[in-house]
Amino acid sequence: MADYYEVLGVNKNASEAEIKTAYRKQALKWHPDRNKSAEATAKFKEINKAFEVLSDPKKKELYDQYGASAFEKGGFGGQGQGSNFYQDGPFKVYTNFGGESSFNNFDFGGFTDPFEIFEQFFGFQSPFSGRKAKRRDVFQINLTFDEAVKGIEKETVIKGERRKIKIPAGVDNGTRIRFSDFDLQVNIKSHPYFKREGQDIYLEKDISYPTAVVGGVVNIETIHGSLNLRIRPGTKSGTTIRLQGEGIPYPHSHQKGDQYTILRIKVPERISPKTRKILEELQSEIEKD
Repeated sequence: MADYYEVLGVNKNASEAEIKTAYRKQALKWHPDRNKSAEATAKFKEINKAFEVLSDPKKKELYDQYGASAFEKGGFGGQGQGSNFYQDGPFKVYTNFGGESSFNNFDFGGFTDPFEIFEQFFGFQSPFSGRKAKRRDVFQINLTFDEAVKGIEKETVIKGERRKIKIPAGVDNGTRIRFSDFDLQVNIKSHPYFKREGQDIYLEKDISYPTAVVGGVVNIETIHGSLNLRIRPGTKSGTTIRLQGEGIPYPHSHQKGDQYTILRIKVPERISPKTRKILEELQSEIEKD
């Protein structure tokens, strides 16, 4: 399988702008209606697939880590992680994790859709533009942070009809649930101290100065419960500890993201005379070294 960077003619450190520029150049060169060679159609599809992955930071990160197999059906993440929609009963859920192109989620390099690319290149409307999907009704549903992480069944009214909607665990903000006659877009409320990036969780944790110096054990909150974390002696403020598998589950998959705990040394605003004396003695000892 071809390397996506080689397909677009860019290196792994290419910026988003460089990737878009390379894509437009390659798409113009290999578009089947302009290039009559036998391999043009396959090459054009390959170029679009490469751009779909490399233009999306999350997909690009997965590609850099796992290669193109991450986006194949039945890939490393199963249906939820390896395709950009999954079936759940009567509806499909569109996610941000890759797979077949979705006009709702795919960035066509500054164009609104692939047919606009055709018009920009050749100056007239694509003969295939009749294939464009009709505009669908989109409704909103609000979820708490925990509901999105753990999944929930909600009852709501859509088009005057009361419906029960099952929200799978791990959906992200902006995920669309597709029914036969409408789309449901998920909006997720922020958490007071957990920060989410994709399926990963970020948490800032205060530790005392003595703990940072001599080490110790602190209790850490995760979305799955609390756990004890050992702090090494001499830990600096800003040290980040990765807790593998303690992040958000990928929809319809056993895979989970990670939690990144960022340690901050807490400095008290006021201290007692006894504490001041101890710290001064400590400072004196440190300066001797």
